[in-house]
Amino acid sequence: MLKEKPFYSFNTYLKEKFGERVHRISIDAGFNCPNIDGTLSSQGCIYCNNKGFAKYAGSSKAIKEQLKESMAFYRRRMGINKFIAYFQAFSNTYADIQTLKERYDSIKEFPDIVGLFISTRPDCIDKEKLSLIAQYAKDYLVWIEYGLQTTHNRILKQINRSHTYEDFLMAYELTRKFNINIGVHVILGLPSQEHKEILKDAQQLARLDIQGIKFHILHILKNTFLEALYKDDKIQLLAKDEYVKIICDFLERIPESFVILRLISSAPQDYLAAPNWMNKKTALIEEIEQEFKKRGAHQGCFIKKSSLTS
Repeated sequence: MLKEKPFYSFNTYLKEKFGERVHRISIDAGFNCPNIDGTLSSQGCIYCNNKGFAKYAGSSKAIKEQLKESMAFYRRRMGINKFIAYFQAFSNTYADIQTLKERYDSIKEFPDIVGLFISTRPDCIDKEKLSLIAQYAKDYLVWIEYGLQTTHNRILKQINRSHTYEDFLMAYELTRKFNINIGVHVILGLPSQEHKEILKDAQQLARLDIQGIKFHILHILKNTFLEALYKDDKIQLLAKDEYVKIICDFLERIPESFVILRLISSAPQDYLAAPNWMNKKTALIEEIEQEFKKRGAHQGCFIKKSSLTS
């Protein structure tokens, strides 16, 4: 698994599956979120501004139009011929079964789409929805990505996630019964989060039968409650060097088999308030690889060392 890089990159995983580069297209399928519409909360997570997360968030364009436009762009610019439809904006299982099927079925008109990725909350899933999603696995690479952010309930409450780690575990156990790949969203640098708590997140997730992790750097998007806290000097963000060390610490403690769905988050410059270094992804990935080289380490190495000494 770990060939060219010291971590199991998403690009490596997809090339192993399809023998060529595959691009994931982020779309807004018109869903909402129970943490925004008043069901659980009307405030949302303290960092939430979906326009800063996804290209088409809030777009009036139909799903098929978003797919056509993006596929044409990446064919022309990068010569890519295979794609993943990524239902990303808001909570993409937060609807009735008929609505979900109609929107997921939009991908069937595009033979170059080889994957279906669905991002959602762990409290927006049940057996009926999982049974529907599992049906697509005969024709597509299927993943569900759950927004967990951290395994620590006190921090989940602080960021107004309106779910618990136990809610995630229930969704995880149910999802694996349907043999659907699970990706977990984790945020590093959350308010009041200590280094030992980040390592505990890694250790907790390392014990689970998940297939991948998608990392976010805590960053400030404009027009969020988090921005207000930041302006009042009530939170501190990770410095670049801190993030490099912390992400390496985390990766050392998770299995080599976990696909790193994303190593570094990014945001449109129009919506990003801080940190400015975040969008320099190529340079940042190089720094992470150099840190691993300096340590003589790689993803999963801490697990191997622990097993040898136990």
